[in-house]
Amino acid sequence: MRTSLILLILLLGLSNVALAEGDPVKGLEIANEADSRSNGFIDSSSTMKMILKNRHGESSSRELRVRSMEVENDGDKSLTIFDTPADVKGTTLLTFSHKTKNDDQWLYLPALKRVKRMSSSNKSGPFMGSEFAFEDIGSQEVDKYTWTYLKDEILDGVECFVLQRIPTDRKSGYTKQIIWMNKAEYYPIKIDFYDRKKTLLKTLISSNYKLYKDKFWRPLLMEMKNHQSGKSTDLIWDNIQYDNGYKDSSFSKNSLKRIK
Repeated sequence: MRTSLILLILLLGLSNVALAEGDPVKGLEIANEADSRSNGFIDSSSTMKMILKNRHGESSSRELRVRSMEVENDGDKSLTIFDTPADVKGTTLLTFSHKTKNDDQWLYLPALKRVKRMSSSNKSGPFMGSEFAFEDIGSQEVDKYTWTYLKDEILDGVECFVLQRIPTDRKSGYTKQIIWMNKAEYYPIKIDFYDRKKTLLKTLISSNYKLYKDKFWRPLLMEMKNHQSGKSTDLIWDNIQYDNGYKDSSFSKNSLKRIK
């Protein structure tokens, strides 16, 4: 009887540990639901203002255009084109996201008049001096992470799922990310990024969401704060349009030098 009681206590203890660690099945279900709600947009275009702020509050801004297109049974293709200031005008990042393997990225530098292929080992590096890394720019495919549901929590009056996702790529700059996801609409409100030392590195806050085509929620403001450097980057989105009629040729690395 005593042996059975001890066994029961041990089993209950293991159950509590598993509960504290979260629910991977529910985590993946939530991630898949969020992904399904963002699928089917075909293509999109938008303009963006990027505001860089240093730890003293001094800021500079850049103006960009972004184009993207869905690819059947794979990730998205996207173009990020810098229009201002003059020293980066014409700089263009082409990204081919993939479901499971590393993304392909090419950066066109007009000052050098050449296209540079980005190494997957440099994906944790800053994108054009911002607090966004190159790996933050591609689409965040579900299969590139292991997911765990942690808990429900109210954030700024909004009911959220709190999820943990861990990159499967060992070359990622992050050991884990904690996501607060709107329970009603399945879009992220807050993401904490932890570096390779498992220390909180950055926090991304996405806000001012707007509904497009009665299905797709897009944030008009994304604020990335680096807790270690004190720097931050704001992305302000505008002129979001769908159904532009883009084709594969619109996202060709051979045409980067000719993009206007």
